[in-house]
Amino acid sequence: MTIPPPDAPLRRFTVAERWIHRATAALLGTTMVTAAFLYLPLLSELAGRRDLLVTVHEWSGIAALVPVLAGLLSRAFRADLARLNRFGPHDRGWLRSVLRRRPHPSAKFNAGQKLYASLAAGGTLVMLGTGLIMWFPRLAPLVYRTGATFVHDWGALLLGALVTGHMWMASNDPEARAGLRTGFVSRAWARRHHELWEPSPDE
Repeated sequence: MTIPPPDAPLRRFTVAERWIHRATAALLGTTMVTAAFLYLPLLSELAGRRDLLVTVHEWSGIAALVPVLAGLLSRAFRADLARLNRFGPHDRGWLRSVLRRRPHPSAKFNAGQKLYASLAAGGTLVMLGTGLIMWFPRLAPLVYRTGATFVHDWGALLLGALVTGHMWMASNDPEARAGLRTGFVSRAWARRHHELWEPSPDE
């Protein structure tokens, strides 16, 4: 096996993973923008055509699952999902260190990224389930529809806050953004932020 030079870029994400992220972000972003126009009176008046907004909102929400499901065909994507779903002692140490504002080593994904992925995935599924109940009201009794509407509305606010925090964190790390844009990061950045990351041979 050829050993790469110390300063060679390190592959963080494959082309498939980057497109999965972009497509999912675009579809979820569309649901959030249309939701804002549907729920905020000022924006609703500016947009008009409420029926069109509702249709775009519903179908973009359903379609948001497609990139992730298609991504399961990618071995690299499945490997990263396994990393995101696995919490170890270093993750608990990372969380304690963040609260104390001290640096702590992490693997390819730190505990904050793992928590975000879990909350975003769970929140998206909750929004999808409650949205379907609201979309097809005849399939559920009134009490379920009322509960679904309540959960969907508040869930949208919480998910929006979560995504906003994710974007704010990303805005403070240009090289992490470059990793999603190009697929590569510098080895110095990886050693500094993800010291325990052990890249596979193709990385």
